[in-house]
Amino acid sequence: MLHGELHRIASRQLYAERPEHTLVPTALVNELYLRLVDQKRANWDNRAQFFGVAAQLMRRILVDHARSRQAEKRGGSATRVSLDDLEDESLMPNTADPRGDGAAADVLAVDQALERLAILDSDQARIVELRFFAGLTVEETAHVLQRSPRTVKREWRLARAWLYRELRPD
Repeated sequence: MLHGELHRIASRQLYAERPEHTLVPTALVNELYLRLVDQKRANWDNRAQFFGVAAQLMRRILVDHARSRQAEKRGGSATRVSLDDLEDESLMPNTADPRGDGAAADVLAVDQALERLAILDSDQARIVELRFFAGLTVEETAHVLQRSPRTVKREWRLARAWLYRELRPD
């Protein structure tokens, strides 16, 4: 039932990757399924909660893949994600590309930045994970976190600004 939606999310995530990326959306969804099926005590209350967990697992899969690729090539090119994916024009226009040349941050840098953000504000880190990795809407994210959509919008804007500052080249 959810395969189509998960495939769409995986396609969106992999669209920003380097052209020679070895993962394809179907493989990412299949890996996600294998990890979800191992969740023995999973009790999904609703669709949004499921996608919240799926976002965390998809992030882990992409990070694990990037790390193994770097290890294979002894520091080879990292998996790339576009800073444009952090962009939401209605909330914060013109902040996605710091150099104006399509610069991208790698998924490992995003992961490390999210871990630093989680230390400062775990709610903001979770919002980024749900919006960026799972592609949830503001309303779905608010439902998962049991917050108001207005609070999620405000925290999303702050988190994006913080990540933008952390990920842009000096």
